[in-house]
Amino acid sequence: MSAGTYTPKPGAAPLTRMIAAQTAFETRLLLRNGEQLLLTVIIPSLLLVLFSTVDILDTGAGESVDFLAPGVLALAVMSTAFTGQAIATGFERRYGVLKRLGASPLPRWALMSAKTLAVLVTEVLQVVLLTVIAFALGWSPQGNPLSVVLLLVLGTAAFSGLGLLMAGTLRAEATLAAANLVFLLLLMGGGVLVPLEKFPDGVQSALALLPISALSDGLRDVLQHGAGVPWGDLGILAVWAGVGLGAAARYFRWE
Repeated sequence: MSAGTYTPKPGAAPLTRMIAAQTAFETRLLLRNGEQLLLTVIIPSLLLVLFSTVDILDTGAGESVDFLAPGVLALAVMSTAFTGQAIATGFERRYGVLKRLGASPLPRWALMSAKTLAVLVTEVLQVVLLTVIAFALGWSPQGNPLSVVLLLVLGTAAFSGLGLLMAGTLRAEATLAAANLVFLLLLMGGGVLVPLEKFPDGVQSALALLPISALSDGLRDVLQHGAGVPWGDLGILAVWAGVGLGAAARYFRWE
């Protein structure tokens, strides 16, 4: 028998194949998790239907759904990429799942990439569902679809980085509490349901720099007002994405 001949050949798979396999695995986990589906699908859908059909909020001139639909799309991105992912990853870290992955050839940044790609796949399903509901409620979107895609992708990257940073540095219980608290605060103060113009000027300027505000306002400018590429909002999201993903890649701990 000749030396050094093994079938299959030992060694790590190509990096792209590892990321693809991990992405498929993460996507299956997301779609099978009932609690996350409640957060990422049912809650945004209920908020869209409730506030579009019941005159509770003053959303300005025009149909309520025209204001609410872009904000709820932004909320769906935040709930999946930030809140749901932070909680799930935090408990994966606590139960030793990530520790075992850390012993594999999969680099830390490749795991982050796979989780972010899995979130994007889930968001496609969310966007389709929410769009169908919004159309049924009388939504009339405008604007360039490419601008919408850019906003959603950058928003996903920003929230994914922040969620992974939280999950990779805090204890699971602290991540659970903090992620839900941030979700509620940004839901009320991020321009999702309440226009930022309703807040005092100083507070409004600070809130406008938040990723949820940039995403919801950018989507609203395009889909409700037919604006061009919202470079300012894209810039804010790009900064958050760079900072969040960079910090997560640097400080994320396997255990």
